[in-house]
Amino acid sequence: MISRAMQLLHTVRHLRRVQIATQVQRRLVRGRPDRRPAPPRRALDAAWVEMTQRIPRMTGPQTFRFLEVERTVDTRASWDEDEWQRLWAYNLHYFEDLTAENAEQRRPWHAAIVDDWVAANPPAESIGWDPYPLSMRITNWIKWSLGGGTLSAPAVDSIAVQLRWLTKHLEYRLLANHLLANAKALVFGGTFFDGAEADEWLELGIAILAEQVPEQILPDGGHIERSPMYHSVIAADVLDLVQLAERCGRQIAALAAESYEWKRTASQMLGWLQAMSHPDGEIALLNDAAFDIAPRPQALYDYAAELGIDPPPPPGDGIVNLEASGYLRLERGPAVLICDAAPLGPDYQPGHGHADALTFEMSLGLNRFIVDTGTSRYDNGAERLVERGTAAHNTVEIDSEDSSEIWSSFRVARRVTPKVLCAEDQGHSGVEVEAGYDGFERWTNPGGHVRRWRLGDGELEIIDTVTRRRFDSAVARFHLHPDVRITDSAGTATLAGELTVDQLLRLVPGEVRLDVGNFQISFSSDASTDRFVAFEYHPMFGVSQPSVCIECELQGRSNTFRFTWSEV
Repeated sequence: MISRAMQLLHTVRHLRRVQIATQVQRRLVRGRPDRRPAPPRRALDAAWVEMTQRIPRMTGPQTFRFLEVERTVDTRASWDEDEWQRLWAYNLHYFEDLTAENAEQRRPWHAAIVDDWVAANPPAESIGWDPYPLSMRITNWIKWSLGGGTLSAPAVDSIAVQLRWLTKHLEYRLLANHLLANAKALVFGGTFFDGAEADEWLELGIAILAEQVPEQILPDGGHIERSPMYHSVIAADVLDLVQLAERCGRQIAALAAESYEWKRTASQMLGWLQAMSHPDGEIALLNDAAFDIAPRPQALYDYAAELGIDPPPPPGDGIVNLEASGYLRLERGPAVLICDAAPLGPDYQPGHGHADALTFEMSLGLNRFIVDTGTSRYDNGAERLVERGTAAHNTVEIDSEDSSEIWSSFRVARRVTPKVLCAEDQGHSGVEVEAGYDGFERWTNPGGHVRRWRLGDGELEIIDTVTRRRFDSAVARFHLHPDVRITDSAGTATLAGELTVDQLLRLVPGEVRLDVGNFQISFSSDASTDRFVAFEYHPMFGVSQPSVCIECELQGRSNTFRFTWSEV
């Protein structure tokens, strides 16, 4: 364990100069909001059509539900972060309900809550003026207006004040998905308004996108932060930009000029998403990821089709090697594995990464079987560290240490970089992938972990080899979905999420039958000890479901684990 000072040093040394400079500037110079009236609105011919159909977040005229928590916002103080968890407050200020499913039925609520926000959140005086929620809100207010909602004069003026504030507080200190959200808001703002100032917003937004999209969207179509959730959010953003260009491009040449490139990017991103989704149609929960935040994959495919972008074909048997991202999809009959040989994210922004090197998820048919444990929260604390830690993933933990040094909510000090060593489709024999990483103690204790997956008909074999020169212990974990049924030798079946501590102590993984859907599964290993251990599964923010994992203490350097199954 290194000191906090060394943690900070190893974290900061990866940052780009622009991040450091912007952070210093942000602390020294906050600036004053420009409260001038808004420029004139542009006379646009086409109306906005919302196609992502997000989940409604308003349950009443002043009541919101985010992260499985419902609260009433009826005072100026209740808009502020101090009242709520920071992520809940951020979601409140996004105003995503304005474009959610059946939003037109809640338009009177929306008009009132927009005006309430303007009155309760003076410029630069609440968390809602942070650049990210600011960007989300600008876009959603404009989409709502273009789709038939009526913005009051104070709300229109507020959008202009927000855009001016945003241009002075672009998130170059964070880069990544935050800067893309900033750019999208500027493009929408520059389209919504007319005149020289609006043209400057539009040009700035397009320039940022032209610089950042080629960097952030990798050659295989994946977003650089390696989160399927944020990837889906950004894919929706790109599709929104395509729609804006399609509807307004005749009037705004700068938009029309970008349409082809945005369409090409969207197509690439949807192909990546198809490979990173399970047969149940939902994303893999790798790194910071949870359900019900981004639009579902099928909603994005449908949106793309409406814009003339062909949806990606579904993968079939074999290997999809997303080389630039570091992920691989293995498919054989009903079995699908999504394997992680990826870095945590870009070196300069690994905040949404987990210490999950060589983890994987597995489905049988439409049923999730082996799962990463997901993400339930972003606030700093022990639970956040557990969710980002190696033990919460389906990989090997060496000497009770995380594979990368995650700390605080979004920090990483020393980190590993896995590599794919081989990926072979062996035809009738199945598919095989090997990947590994070296630890960050290259001089004092070199080596790390190598894992080989072999997926054949009715069988998954995993061979884990610890290559670290010196180590005292190594533990492999396989986290089971809460809906997996565990049947003991007496024939008693219990859902994994309902097992008591006493039951777990009596059960031995190699002596029970595992069932998920219509599949019966057996587990075996040559590890020194196999046991069931209680854990938690977090499929959504604010949700923690009891479940179990198979925990195996490795014997020597190399151990083999097998899952075999049949459909009944």
